[in-house]
Order: sequence, then structure tokens, then C-alpha cells
Amino acid sequence: MMRIAVGALAMALPVVALVMATPARAGDCSAGVYAALRKTASEKAKPVEVDCDLSFAKTDVITMPIAFSGSASSGTVLDCNGGTLDGTLAKARTVLVRSVRRADGGWDAPKDILIRNCTIRGDVRIQGLGSNGQGNEVRLSSLATGHTERAQAAAPGNIALRHVTFVANGGIPLYAAPGVTGMTVQDSRFTGSSTSTAIYLDAESARNRIVGNLFDIRTSWRETIAVDASADNRIENNTFENPVNGGIFLYRNCGEGGTVRHQAPRRNVIRGNIFRYPDGVKPRPAVWLGSRQGVSLFNTYCLARPKTILDSLDHRDGADDNVVTGNRLPGGSLRLIVDSGDRNEISDNR
Repeated sequence: MMRIAVGALAMALPVVALVMATPARAGDCSAGVYAALRKTASEKAKPVEVDCDLSFAKTDVITMPIAFSGSASSGTVLDCNGGTLDGTLAKARTVLVRSVRRADGGWDAPKDILIRNCTIRGDVRIQGLGSNGQGNEVRLSSLATGHTERAQAAAPGNIALRHVTFVANGGIPLYAAPGVTGMTVQDSRFTGSSTSTAIYLDAESARNRIVGNLFDIRTSWRETIAVDASADNRIENNTFENPVNGGIFLYRNCGEGGTVRHQAPRRNVIRGNIFRYPDGVKPRPAVWLGSRQGVSLFNTYCLARPKTILDSLDHRDGADDNVVTGNRLPGGSLRLIVDSGDRNEISDNR
């Protein structure tokens, strides 16, 4: 197993064995694609569409945004070899992995994309039905049964980010939008500052892996990782440096934008992480299972319990049947692990 070489990170993080499928080869990109990517981006620059394997040099600084759209981009590999994707010049997402609408109304989703050995200044967004939980297609789907299955079928799957240094410049550096499944973030580093979180796992997403990463990022008021109605994820062997505004919060952001969150944040495994605190701080919880309990930060939709065909859905967080074990909190205390759910296994945390 290779160790990431980002400063002292290789020494700080444990080696984690993680089995990953090898994407099918898509073929190398043409000279025309490289020429388009090496242009200097303007504020209104549109992303360069990529459906081929890219390889940059360590000295490369790419300012044009990049998009992997639909199944045409499945199986591609982007290897920066230490180079930089700098999204600070353009308004578009630095890297966008997205499903596209077919003529028949269905969704064409990309699968098995690998992004590695990059410094990414800006953000990565992975999206299917919508860019977030308030997207119109997400909201409409949520008003009928079967929403979780529809969202997952429409979203990208098995997107891997390995040995990446994320440099946040205000926004959320990594956002998995509704329905994203099988995303892996491994042996990477999160730095810079965010007005929200470092990673956001949005509603109806599932089976994602956040393993062996260093979070040395400053958030202005939010937790480092948000698990919003996302299930069956594994968050293991990561290091959180002074997560004073919170570490990992599990909740259901009920009703924001009129979207019903069907799935609860259940069966997640939070294991072997280190939450490191300096002396003299009063942090929010390192792990909080059920941090909202049906009360949205933005409206009272859940409390009003609108009359819809889904009125019988329990809108509370439902942060149940999770496992929080083997985590270490140097400089903190066990009071920083808060269980507001049911049937959660809390063990061997020190």
C-alpha cells in the first residue's frame, strides 16, 4: 500500500488497506483537450469536458474548470502527478462529476472515475438529480415513494479521490450531492478555510468511504464532516486537527427547500479516528449522532409536518444503528461523543 507524500502527512497517517475496483481504461486524451485545459481561465469560463485519461506534470497549474459528464466519462483517470487544479479564477466548480439528462427523461450517470495526486484549490462536486438537496428535480422526486432508489440510480457512483490535497477557499471543498454512492476519499489532506464544512454527504447518498485523511481545515461555524440523511458510510482512521466547531455530525436536514429526506443517517461506522484538541478550547462535539432531531437550522418545515402523501414519514434525525468505536480524543474528553439516537454502539473511545 502506498503512503501519500504531502509534507509530513505520510508519517502522520496510518496505512489503511482499502480494496478498490480498477476503472476500465478510457484512452488517453488528445492534444486538443490538453490545449483547452492549459488556457488561462476567465471568471465566466465553462468547464472543459473530459472523457479520456489525463496526466499532468508536477509543475502544471490548470486554471480551467473540468467536467466529467455522463457515462461517456466512465472509467477515466485524472492523474495530476503533483500538479495543481486552481479553481480560483473561474466561477464554475473546479472539478464537476455529473449525470446528464437523457432524451427519454432518464439519467446517464458516470461511474468508476479516479482522481489522484492533485492539489485542488477550490471544490469538487459530484451530482446526479441536483447539485444539492434543494434542487428542483430532487424536491419533486422526494414527494413520492422510492425517492432514495431514484436518487441513487441517477447519481454518479464509485468516484475515487486519492492522494489529493484540497485547499478550500471559502466553499465546501468536497460535496457529494443527493444519491451519490461508493465515493472514496483516501490518503488525502484538507486545508484552507470553509464557511461551511469540509465534506458534505447529502441526503440519500450511501456506502461512501472517507479513510486515512488529514483534516487541517478551518470552518467558520460548521462541523468538519456533515452526514445529512446519508447511510452505510465508513469514516475511519482520519485525523482531525482542532475541530473546534465540530467533527462528524449525523442528522437529517428535514424539509430544507421543501425536499423530504427519506433516508435516515443509519448504519454508519466511525472508527479509529483521532480528534486532536489544544489546551484551553471549548469545542463542539467530535461526533454527534442526531445533532438536529428534526429541527432545521433554516425553517420549521419539519415541526409543521405538512400534509403530503408522505405525512407518515418520521422527520426526526433517525441517527440510529451507527457504530462509533476506537476513536481517540487527545486534549478532549468522552463528553465530546454525543448520542442523541437509538441502538448506537459507542465503545472503546478514549
